[in-house]
Amino acid sequence: MTPVPDTDLAVAASGLVKTFDDFRAVDGIDLEVRRGEVFGVLGPNGAGKTTTLKMLATLLPMDGGEASIFGVDVRRHPHMIRQLVGVTGQYASVDENLTGSENLWLFGRLQGLSSARAKVIAKDLLERFGLAEARDKQIKTFSGGMRRRLDLAASLISQPPLIFLDEPTTGLDPRTRGQMWETIRELIRDGSTVLLTTQYLDEADQLADRIAVIDRGIKVAEGTPDELKTSVGSSTLQLRMSDPDETVGAADVVRRVLGEAPVLTPEAGGMNAALTDANQAADVLIALRQSGLSIASATVQKPTLDEVFMAITGHSAEDETHEPQMEASR
Repeated sequence: MTPVPDTDLAVAASGLVKTFDDFRAVDGIDLEVRRGEVFGVLGPNGAGKTTTLKMLATLLPMDGGEASIFGVDVRRHPHMIRQLVGVTGQYASVDENLTGSENLWLFGRLQGLSSARAKVIAKDLLERFGLAEARDKQIKTFSGGMRRRLDLAASLISQPPLIFLDEPTTGLDPRTRGQMWETIRELIRDGSTVLLTTQYLDEADQLADRIAVIDRGIKVAEGTPDELKTSVGSSTLQLRMSDPDETVGAADVVRRVLGEAPVLTPEAGGMNAALTDANQAADVLIALRQSGLSIASATVQKPTLDEVFMAITGHSAEDETHEPQMEASR
């Protein structure tokens, strides 16, 4: 394993900037990732997540700002940084005609391991990621989930203390996503630090100790999942009207009672209203009854990250513009 400098911060970055012609993909982002945590960078496609990781991983030069990995300056010592970081991109970089074992052995050799050592590590990683039975099968026969696990295994060949995961579950079915989540949790239990980018709000909620919300190249919020949820209210009143045509009128009543308009959910025929105090739910329900509006259902829940993202950015965490993709694992 690569020796790790003695510092509590795995990543310290300030004022990161990256431009492509007239487009400012990353606009003054600050990040601090503590040793031993999962730090999530959340935002839609095109928000600047992958570009930020590529700068930290020395795959793109920084146009502004500064950054260090375990105290090592990214700009001045790129070769040292590459020894401290393992990168798993959005798309697997494997040879389709080689087997799983051969691919991992090749990655080991490319990173300077002896042939014997590379074989030992490849065998251990295949077993660790549940790929031992497929070790002699060509990659072109692998499922999407198997490819993602192999890609993650490849990034761990040199046993790096910091792992960059760029949207690791993109395109995976729910069951395989759950398996990848457990694999990431296991990495943390084994002492790794993980910087994870995702556009899946539930993924950030499930995995991240802290989250930075990025939108259009700017960091717009940061905190633990609970801190971010609390920032938009202590709880949320979810309403669905008996008559969907009454939803707009009901939203006006909610706004008068709470002083803030609810977020409409047209696909569900209802709305979500942030509450500073859960007891406000009773005031809303009484006002709706007095207005002659009939409620089909009403529940009070803690806010979700979906509501946080909507409240902070004014739009949902959906695809927008595209940014350069993360390079293949190495």
